[in-house]
Amino acid sequence: MEIDQKILDFLVEKGLLTQQIADEIKLSAINSGVSAIDIIRKKNLVREDEILQAKAKAYHVSFIILTGRGISPDVLSFIPESVARKYKLIPFELDRQTSKLKVAMTDPLDLPVIEFLEQKSGKGIVAFLAQESEIIQKIDEEYAQGLAVEVTEALRESSEGSVRTIDASQIGQIIKEAPIAKIVSTILEYALKGRASDIHIEPQESRTRVRYRIDGILQEKLVLPKTVHEAVVSRIKILSDMKIDERRIPQDGRFNFKLGQEEVDLRVSTLPTVHGEKVVMRLLKKTGGIPELPDLGFRGPSLKNLENAITRPHGIILVTGPTGSGKTTTLYSILSRLNTAKVNIVTLEDPVEYEIIGLNQVQTNPQAGLTFASGLRSFLRQDPNIILVGEIRDNETTNLAIQAALTGHLVFSTLHTNNASTAIPRLLDLGAEPFLIVSVLNAVEAQRITRRICTVCKESYTPSPEILADIKKVLGKLIPAGKNEIVIYKGKGCKECSNTGYLGRIGIYETIIVSPSIAKLIIERATAEAIEQKAVEEGMITMKQDGYLKVLDGITTIEEVIRVAQE
Repeated sequence: MEIDQKILDFLVEKGLLTQQIADEIKLSAINSGVSAIDIIRKKNLVREDEILQAKAKAYHVSFIILTGRGISPDVLSFIPESVARKYKLIPFELDRQTSKLKVAMTDPLDLPVIEFLEQKSGKGIVAFLAQESEIIQKIDEEYAQGLAVEVTEALRESSEGSVRTIDASQIGQIIKEAPIAKIVSTILEYALKGRASDIHIEPQESRTRVRYRIDGILQEKLVLPKTVHEAVVSRIKILSDMKIDERRIPQDGRFNFKLGQEEVDLRVSTLPTVHGEKVVMRLLKKTGGIPELPDLGFRGPSLKNLENAITRPHGIILVTGPTGSGKTTTLYSILSRLNTAKVNIVTLEDPVEYEIIGLNQVQTNPQAGLTFASGLRSFLRQDPNIILVGEIRDNETTNLAIQAALTGHLVFSTLHTNNASTAIPRLLDLGAEPFLIVSVLNAVEAQRITRRICTVCKESYTPSPEILADIKKVLGKLIPAGKNEIVIYKGKGCKECSNTGYLGRIGIYETIIVSPSIAKLIIERATAEAIEQKAVEEGMITMKQDGYLKVLDGITTIEEVIRVAQE
């Protein structure tokens, strides 16, 4: 009962329970013989992690959150998977100076188990309290990678030879050996299975962390000992056809990786940092095909306006948004739709991300003099119908794109602007004349990417009065008729979505069509605000409104839309 009292006191102190409710729980516990914690859980009064934090304080042990924390495979090797599963525990860190092994447990006061772990591992054990569901998920994730043997072997090899400065031929030999090759292969396999778009291998002072960008968010999934970092980087460099003895300057390379039926093209970039070379690998899928516009999240006026604009035989269509907002995927989706034997489509990209049969794709090469501007000038002699220029970034490219559109070509390109309306002042900044913009600009589409709610653990809830007021203010007349009570959704978090509540991504969009009244504003060099206001009057749904409509439909969450689309 004393422990229960301490837990209740802590929850009251943190403001998670009122004193009155705590007293009622205590009385109920005395009368029923059920523990206070079980009563709190049954009534769902406080979140599980908050209960455990209170429990840890009462037990005078530390509480650890395992989600989003990588664990080094050599740390896992101290405790076998069978032991971890039997006692619901997992080692997560080794203090190499004190030789203490930190272990997350469901019961950190179980002294016989702690004594058994000390005998098994040969290390002093520091027990932490953690959530049972997190421990089980981590056991499934971490032991499944099966890297413990390889990392331990690689560490043994690196410790045998204490000198780490070795020449290129020696590195070449080390990186071909099984442990390092297996580590790199596992890092890549995990990325494919986890739907990652990027892998970051980052050297830090005492460790190397491996992070994956999944659904646009970086997640730490693996930690490697610092001593294997150099060999791992060298292995990736050889695969990418880079110079392994050059560590002072950034390098770029690429290679292919196949797992089962899935094949990816990896764009590799290295960067020298104070703790060693950082490696970032971007994964571009070669299998799976190009999605259709509705699959990307286009619908309603945005889809209709864009489809009308791309069916015109000439003019410019701009896709805008920050880096990583899916502009290239949208353009490829449009080009796939227009790609027939009757048209000649040429693209100039930096780099070519997806290869599409039937398109003439060219990659820029500034060292050889092939830039967006010089390439576009050459394209006009190639009898094209449709031209894609990766990005309009200077005066020359802007003028050439306008000239191409004026001479009867359909031109697609991207701009880095926050929304559709700011693209027009940006073109003016790049030296385009207002009367020429009006003549050639068909449409400007802006976009962001939000994470989709996991369909497995999706649940509905009634939003707070503040969120409700915000939804009504943003959507106004767009709120579906007859929707008396607004219910929105979120993901609870499950094994399928790695406890994030999100699985997959979807875009939110806005499309401005250059109507006569918007053309008049462009001629007058009106502000972006005035252009947007006029477009909304003429029926444009803004990006934020599109996002909020997808929130009402249970596709994404209000937090995601605010994260990516808040001005």
